[in-house]
Formats: sequence, C-alpha cells, structure tokens
Amino acid sequence: MTAATPHLVALDVDGTTINHAGEMSPDVRDAVRAVADAGHHVTIATGRSIVATLPILAELALEHGYAVCSNGAVTLRLDPGLDDGYEVVEAVTFDPAPALNLLRAEWPDAVVAVEEIGVGFKLSAPFPDGELQGELTVVPWEELIADPVTRVTFRDPAGTAEDFMELSERIGLHGVNYAVGFTAWLDINPEGVSKGSALELVRRRLGIEPIHTVAVGDQRNDLEMLTWAARGVAMGNAPDEVKDVADETTLDVDDDGLVPVLQSLL
Repeated sequence: MTAATPHLVALDVDGTTINHAGEMSPDVRDAVRAVADAGHHVTIATGRSIVATLPILAELALEHGYAVCSNGAVTLRLDPGLDDGYEVVEAVTFDPAPALNLLRAEWPDAVVAVEEIGVGFKLSAPFPDGELQGELTVVPWEELIADPVTRVTFRDPAGTAEDFMELSERIGLHGVNYAVGFTAWLDINPEGVSKGSALELVRRRLGIEPIHTVAVGDQRNDLEMLTWAARGVAMGNAPDEVKDVADETTLDVDDDGLVPVLQSLL
C-alpha cells in the first residue's frame, strides 16, 4: 500500500512505542512497519541517546530517513551505506555549568549525567542499573561541567517528579530548555531546543508540508512536539498537562495505543 500523501510521523519511544517494561509489542512493530512501507516518513523522536536509540531503530527496521535523539539536541540521518548506519547532521550544545552548579547547590544528593554523543555518559556517581546505556564513566564534578554538551540529566531515585517540578520553578533555570520525567528525572537541553524544533528541521529537509505532520508522545518532553504537529496525539498514560496540549488522546501504551493512530494513516 502506498500513502496518498506522505506524512512525517514522529514517534516517542518510552511510554509510546515501547511500554514501561521496555518491551515493544508485535502489533506496534507491525503497525510502524506498515506505515513506513506505505511511504510515510517515520521518525523516532526520543529523549534517549544515540546509543539507546539504535536498538529501537533496528527493531523497527528503520534504516533510512531521520531520527531525533536527546530531546532534539541531536539529529541523525539514517543510511545503511554509512559505517555506523547513520551520521549526525545536527548537534546543539550548551554550557552546562551554570544550571548544574545551581541545581547542585539546591539538591546535593542528586546524581548527574552529561552526554557524550555516540559514546555514553559521564556521571557524577552511578545511576540506577539499566537507566542509561553506552559507556558510563564516573568523573570529578569539574570534568562534568568543563565542556559544552548536548544534554544533562539530573536524577534522584528517592525523589518524585513533583519534587523536581517544584525545584525547577523555584530556582528558575535560565538559558536552557528542560523537561521533568515521570520520575525524579530532569533533562536539560540547550535553550530553544526540543523534539519539536528538531522535527521542524527534519520536516524542511524532507519537504513535507506542515499540515502533513503527526506526532505521538506521552511525557512532558513531548509537549513542544505535540504542539508542533498538525495532529498531536497523547498516549492514554500521559499526564493531563500533555493530554491538554494534544489534539487527541489514544489508548494506554499497555493497550497498544499507538496502533490505531498508525492504522488511521493507511
């Protein structure tokens, strides 16, 4: 089946394409492949690093087109002819020191990770097992804040999302873009950078009209993406503030809520 009008279809990963157990259902996999095979431009748009995104792309057999990683700070062009199967076409960095020093003063028990593109993360201390992928190296604080980075993750397994939202509002993070996860997880990106800003660049590269854009997500780091898309769809498991900005809400990730959205494009 060929799509009448190719759309740019942006899909979040965790809580959208895969469930909270880290599993992708066969029905979701088949639906994504059907949409891609129909000629739509399926673009993974995730907070994950490159290292953590590549297995998802492989499972979906997405070898061409683009992928947005690190909440929009890193954009890949996929090409199986390249040595790694991709090249970085956009990487936006910022100085992490002001935000990290401010956060550390307010919440000294938190652990911090700064991303190394295509490699892994430098850490202030070990993260809970399985939360980060790639090479993980504990380094002194001075090394964490020494160089421009694409993303910083601030984490406290003993805290809550509400704790971090209150913290962010209280101290006022300036000069950066940030998103609180469903746990005590705070991602910090360069100012003005989001999944939405990166997808707009992908849309222009592909020559897709704005009206032919669809995005599906479930968390606060999807807010800009859902408002950017002509059709923004929130997962049923999304917080109310995410559902409020979406054009529609589908089923929970555990009920394969992505499937009916994708089937509507065929």
